[in-house]
Amino acid sequence: MKTIGIGLVGSGFMGRCHANAYSSVAGLFDVPLKPKLKMLAEANPELAKEAALSLQFERFTADWTELVNDPEVELVDITAPNHLHHPIALAAIAKGKPVYCEKPLACTLEEAKTMRDASESAGVATLVGYNYLQNPMIQTAREIVQSGEIGELFSFRGVHAEDFMADAQAPYTNRLDAEQGGGALYDIGSHIISLARFLVGPLSEVMGMQSTVIPERPEATNSKQMKTVKVDDQTHFLARFENGCSGTLEASWVAWGRKMHLAFELNGSKGSLVFNQERFNELRLYEANQSPGREGFKTLHSGPDHGTYSKFCPAPGHQLGFNELKIIEVTQILEALGGSGSSWPDFREACEIQKTLEAVRISAAESRWFSPDEMETT
Repeated sequence: MKTIGIGLVGSGFMGRCHANAYSSVAGLFDVPLKPKLKMLAEANPELAKEAALSLQFERFTADWTELVNDPEVELVDITAPNHLHHPIALAAIAKGKPVYCEKPLACTLEEAKTMRDASESAGVATLVGYNYLQNPMIQTAREIVQSGEIGELFSFRGVHAEDFMADAQAPYTNRLDAEQGGGALYDIGSHIISLARFLVGPLSEVMGMQSTVIPERPEATNSKQMKTVKVDDQTHFLARFENGCSGTLEASWVAWGRKMHLAFELNGSKGSLVFNQERFNELRLYEANQSPGREGFKTLHSGPDHGTYSKFCPAPGHQLGFNELKIIEVTQILEALGGSGSSWPDFREACEIQKTLEAVRISAAESRWFSPDEMETT
């Protein structure tokens, strides 16, 4: 089997997920290229050494430019903080190397456009880590929608709510920096927008409302020094889709009790779909014209008849987890580079998501309907 040299930038939680996915993928999927973990980059040299050892990378560096320039690194994988996505990706693309980048693609729309245009001009493959789209049950939901099983779509209600910032004493982090994070909308709202686009299609207009629930936070854990928060803790917005469907979407990281409430309800003329990421091995389906007294949603449990689930387990109901979705995601870029498939979502799709995020932000600031398409010329 041919191999491909992997260079990973970042060794936090997400970096470790990516590294473990590379180590597992060839034993589960018939991929055309076998990953070789060549180099890991981490700003702290001691952390870089420790992570490279535990994740079984051949070499490590504290300088990501060394990784990008290394001839043995053939795929650059970016799990660094958001503000570093842009410079690392452009440097890799300039070397003609494909890029696998975590979401959001960039901190600003202009950066995202630059990354998109550079990758397309260079003709390099790209993939962005909206891994919840790889869930076999989300893929099944898309199949149900596209088959017409629930009819013409007319309503989408989506939410991504968590509570990791609900405590007012939770300290200030780069997530709360407008230049590096972008608030709840950019950080987690991007996921529900990616799902909405995947299932329903492009959003044509949005009307947003944003609020900062906790205006100040401690500079550090147990610190009495406070920093002003200038990003949203929650965002709500109305949406019109190009196909005529309408919707409401929201993102919040201050929703006590919600741990991973990435959820939607999709209503059509013949039925409905309901999904919640906290139970992501299930998809609920309601079909119209059921017999009186027998009406209700039925629950579809993930199993080997649902696409890539069969690669992990031959029996239904045994459950996939977060890391399995990353393995599925890794197959996308390997198949694209090996000529046996394509990688999606790529930089172009991620840029469309970014345009929608920015349209929501502008809409909220100006209190008016705003079209994501306006962002291409703004």
